[in-house]
Amino acid sequence: MSAAGFGKVAVIFGGSSAERDVSLMSGKAVLAALQGAGVDAHPFDPAERALSELKTDGFDRVFLILHGRGGEDGTIQGALELMGIPYTGSGVMASAIAMDKWRTKMLWLQAGLPTPRYAILEEHSDWQAIAADLGLPIFVKPVHEGSSFGATKVTEANQLKAAWELAARYDNLVIAEEFISGAELTAPFLADQPLPLVRIEAPGGNYDYQNKYFTDVVRYHCPSGLLAKQEQQLQALVMKAAAVLDCRGWGRVDLILTSEGRPYLLEMNTAPGMTDHSLVPMAARALGIDFTALVLRILAQTGGADA
Repeated sequence: MSAAGFGKVAVIFGGSSAERDVSLMSGKAVLAALQGAGVDAHPFDPAERALSELKTDGFDRVFLILHGRGGEDGTIQGALELMGIPYTGSGVMASAIAMDKWRTKMLWLQAGLPTPRYAILEEHSDWQAIAADLGLPIFVKPVHEGSSFGATKVTEANQLKAAWELAARYDNLVIAEEFISGAELTAPFLADQPLPLVRIEAPGGNYDYQNKYFTDVVRYHCPSGLLAKQEQQLQALVMKAAAVLDCRGWGRVDLILTSEGRPYLLEMNTAPGMTDHSLVPMAARALGIDFTALVLRILAQTGGADA
């Protein structure tokens, strides 16, 4: 793929969501890789510039690495559609749905795909009844946040209200999710190709924001250590989960695999992290795809570049 064929590229990152810092790390890595490959790439932070400048400044396409609300929820995708500027990743509908953990689960369940049981929490929820129904522990999460922001693992029913209050600071919709014990896996994909699974081993199972991005205590296994047939079955499940949501380009599905070999889909990430701790580059490397080649492949999915 000719670097010149991409034209003038905006790498959109930063923004004003709770995930701004992670997006800044991802965006700087993507920008450096594109520029190092000879692409005419420029940083663009929508927290500092009007989106209309994408058009007036003559950008031909966008590498979208804006995490969180405003970046992964279909908002900026819609603006780019209206301006007629091609962009990486999923479209408006898929982005909006995938950013919504509740509606994602509803669609997966409707399609017969496995995902943990859940309940929507409100100020006057019956905490004891929820604990009795879902069992303990329970994960409490904001519906529209990523990177584990506002998430709590609750081990006692009397902790549920405080967990709801924390999550509600980030979102007016809060979900309680049944805890599934098992191996934590993530399954990236690139276009129609599933990438190798990554098995995540966090201390005490605590794969939180700090451990995801700022420590080296988490162990990542890629290859995952699963039998080849089992990994292929999980990859097929993940690609179906992506198709149900109409995701495209690239992404990552998080899931749990129980000791009995039963998978549970957790959530879809349509603009995954691209930092030095990130999982999509790790899976790509297992196939011999280095970071720069990965970034170029993602950008090429916007179409129109010379071969």
